[in-house]
Formats: sequence, C-alpha cells, structure tokens
Amino acid sequence: MSNHDEVFARIESLLEDESDWVSAMSTVVCELHNSFEHFHWTGFYRTVAPNLLKIGPYQGGHGCLVIPFDKGICGAAATTGLTQDVPDVHARPEHIACSSTTLSEVVVPIKDSNGSVVAVLDLDSDIPAAFSSQDIMLTENVCKYLGEKYF
Repeated sequence: MSNHDEVFARIESLLEDESDWVSAMSTVVCELHNSFEHFHWTGFYRTVAPNLLKIGPYQGGHGCLVIPFDKGICGAAATTGLTQDVPDVHARPEHIACSSTTLSEVVVPIKDSNGSVVAVLDLDSDIPAAFSSQDIMLTENVCKYLGEKYF
C-alpha cells in the first residue's frame, strides 16, 4: 500500500462516525498537511454565498479570508468545478498571492449531490511543481468522498 493509499485509509477511518462537516474538514487538513512535507499550506475555502468562498479550516500561514469565484485559482476551481493543477503560480496571471512564498498550487472542488461546488481544497507549496499525479489523485478522491459523505 502506498503512502497516499495509507493517508486516504486513515482519513476514511477517522471520519467513519463523524457527522460534523467542520470537524471533518479540520481532520482532513490536519492529516494531509502532516503527511506530506511539500504541503506548505493546506486548507478549505467554503462556498458561503453565491459566487463567494470564505476560508475554512487550514494549516500553515494565514490565507486569504474571502475569494470571489471570479478571482484566483480557488475561484477557477469553484467556477469550473474542475481541479486546478498549477505547477508555476507565476504563469497564471489570475493567481492571488496570499503568501509570497507559494510557487505551486493544486485546488480541488468538492461538490454536493446536485454537482454544485460547496467548497474547494487548496494545497500550496513553496516548491515549484511540487504536486505529483498521486497527490492530485489522492486529493480528488478525498474531495469526492467528502462530497458524497456530507452532501
């Protein structure tokens, strides 16, 4: 079993009897952030109003508090409903620099049963092209699991 598979299994086990969405987000962020050295900022942005994301549980330095759907990589994931893999944040002019040290980013949407984006999981790294295809597959699986379990 790979490290990524082990992390997913731990998340499933930790959340098995958990019904609270905030507790689930907090647990997922903790598990992901502490399992991979290249995850320098790990957190959720929740859809709190039409076309508006607000910071949720996270680990790392301060994040942006509010992100409209039409701004940044998180907004792009929320608008399109698609994972955003950004190996070089400087190559994406819409990138919002919540931290000046971030060099790469992955943002994965979480959808409810109607396909609406209820949150996004944002991963930032101070290393260029830090996130592997295994990292992306893990976080997509986690987000699909969260959407199915809580929405």
